[in-house]
Amino acid sequence: MNCNVPTDICFSFEGFSARGGKTDDHSDGWGIAFFEGKGCRLFIDAKPSVSSPIAEVVRCYPIHSTHVIAHIRKATQGEISLENCHPFRRELWGKYWVFAHNGDLPDFHPQSMGFYHAVGTTDSERAFCLILETLRQRFPGGQPNVKELYLALREITDLISLYGTFNYLLSEGEHFFAHCSTKLSYIVRQAPFAAAHLIDQDVTVDFQELTTSSDRVAVIATTPLTDNEVWTQIKEGELLIFQDGLPLKFT
Repeated sequence: MNCNVPTDICFSFEGFSARGGKTDDHSDGWGIAFFEGKGCRLFIDAKPSVSSPIAEVVRCYPIHSTHVIAHIRKATQGEISLENCHPFRRELWGKYWVFAHNGDLPDFHPQSMGFYHAVGTTDSERAFCLILETLRQRFPGGQPNVKELYLALREITDLISLYGTFNYLLSEGEHFFAHCSTKLSYIVRQAPFAAAHLIDQDVTVDFQELTTSSDRVAVIATTPLTDNEVWTQIKEGELLIFQDGLPLKFT
């Protein structure tokens, strides 16, 4: 989720967490990260999200954030363990960076990633480390402007994508990057707000009762979370930046 004012993700989380062992077979762990100013709350668990006590805490605790990244794991590489749960978090340029990957990168074993090293054994964490190491070496003086950052990220993303399926979400709490390799969709909710009904749970929320006319929220998911709203499919190979609840695109 990316939005222009701090918002809770309780509604989307109901449908999201059900996919971790109830309505889908992604039951090899899960995690969620909330950016709050310079801070970042990170919750991960190797248990399926549908039965995780930590998921119950998140479900009952309406944390407000402008950037949220959540992931339900179906293991393709690496054992089912806490260190292999997404999202992954690292520091770069004095900011937390958070990354989650959906896909598989067979034979992706970069020889040297310099400063960053994977703690677990997933291709996903190795890809994240390579992204950050590339940015660190490319911009040693600090974070560049958003267009330079986008172009550098576009370059390393295209390189890693050669190894397989590389759908991912990435944020440092200011910008929200989404790359579609095979399947990724988004919706922007803004005035006039309407009711939304979850696909995975029989839950409906009327956002008009919970929002102001200036609120704007973008939700990005592998597959749509609701069945009565129009979701936009991101094109294969496309990298988007979301800011203040809107997708931006650099060419």
